[in-house]
Amino acid sequence: MSDEHSGVALSSAGHPWIKTPNLDAFAASGSRFSSAYTNSPICIPARASFTTGRYTHATRHWDNALPYTGSPKGWTHLLRDAGYDVTSIGKLHFRNETDDTGFSRQIEPMHVVNGVGDLLGAVRDPLPVRHKAKSMSEEIGIGESSYTQYDRRIADASVDWIREHASQDGWVLFSSFVAPHFPLIAPEEFASRYRLEDVPLPKLHRAEDRNDHPWVSALRTCFPHDIHFNDDLRRRALLSYAGLCSFMDWNFQRICDAIEAEGLADEALVIYTSDHGDNMGTRALWGKSTLYEEAARVPMLVRAPGHNLRKVVATQASLVDVAPTLLEWMGLDVPRDWPGRSLVQMAEQPDDLTRPAFSEYHAAGAKTGAYMLRRGPWKLIHYVDMQPQLFDLDADPEELVDLVPGGQHDSVVQELTLALRAIVDVEAQDRQAKADQHALVELHGGRQAVVERGGFGATPAPGLKPKFA
Repeated sequence: MSDEHSGVALSSAGHPWIKTPNLDAFAASGSRFSSAYTNSPICIPARASFTTGRYTHATRHWDNALPYTGSPKGWTHLLRDAGYDVTSIGKLHFRNETDDTGFSRQIEPMHVVNGVGDLLGAVRDPLPVRHKAKSMSEEIGIGESSYTQYDRRIADASVDWIREHASQDGWVLFSSFVAPHFPLIAPEEFASRYRLEDVPLPKLHRAEDRNDHPWVSALRTCFPHDIHFNDDLRRRALLSYAGLCSFMDWNFQRICDAIEAEGLADEALVIYTSDHGDNMGTRALWGKSTLYEEAARVPMLVRAPGHNLRKVVATQASLVDVAPTLLEWMGLDVPRDWPGRSLVQMAEQPDDLTRPAFSEYHAAGAKTGAYMLRRGPWKLIHYVDMQPQLFDLDADPEELVDLVPGGQHDSVVQELTLALRAIVDVEAQDRQAKADQHALVELHGGRQAVVERGGFGATPAPGLKPKFA
């Protein structure tokens, strides 16, 4: 797993200039899910869904101050308790290292700050202004950061683990990296693969070119990243993001090379994904937190030896599908209340374009709860107490034309809204999220105390302290 690697930021997915040759070759030897999504475009909720096989509204890990503590149990517990070794290396972003989150051991783990995380993200009514957002524009360039150094250690430890346990039966290794998460500082070896003059400006970065949805306007006011950017800085930021994608591509290949060298390529199930994507400056947005393709779509690449997998799978998938995939591969039963399906099964069967993918967002910058349902070409984004958005991703993959105004697609909106409501009571869960967050903020001294303390941006690498603003 990487962090903030958008599903559109793969050359095999059609990105015109970001280079991911190793991931592309891996996808060509197995399967690439062309429409895979995070279940919530922010770290803790996404990783809780990934671990438990359940949606955010079912686990109530709404934001980055409600970290996973081991409940409800996930694939980690089920595999470990069945006698398998389940090891994590790298970023987990759980509460701490001592909670029983199902791993047999944690190596070089990254967890939330002080066991609490980003309390400012739980303040929602009204939304605060995240002044730390300025650091996004200040930490851009070529070189090494604490994150890239951390990722190198994760890759080293993963390679060592595979070498030391190649002959051991029955284990699962979860290697979790930080790249291409900001700060947008890319090692020279990978940044040098790109030329600044070849980097286009992000779509809809100019206010006069876009017709903002009010929910998105509120998010941008809360996270005023883009006011600190000019066109040159936008290009440099995108070059660094691309360099970090290529850096992640290289780290991934190191692990694949170790699997090959130890003779495990014919028996090891390998999955690559990310917790969520990144807006990459589109619509003057940076980071995650939206349900547009850049932030909500994730890479989902699978190689399953002994199975005849199709190269590109159009069936919609999401992070909750990883848990049943792992259990089935290791011979365990999948809990009946899990909404996911085995990725291997989906890749073996004909495309099912009626299967929906679901995502939701209740965290930092969300004026109200936001929900996404993708089914076939259609993508509905439902905002509580606001007008929804509808996109036809076959005709409009860049999501430039919202089909809700004018009412010509009302029947599609109604049909998808009913399908969404069959998954979640959108108003009830919006109220539940806000109530849980209000209680958490009150527990830590109330709104004023949390806002005055400020935010710290990204969780620091292990051994470093956060800087609040």
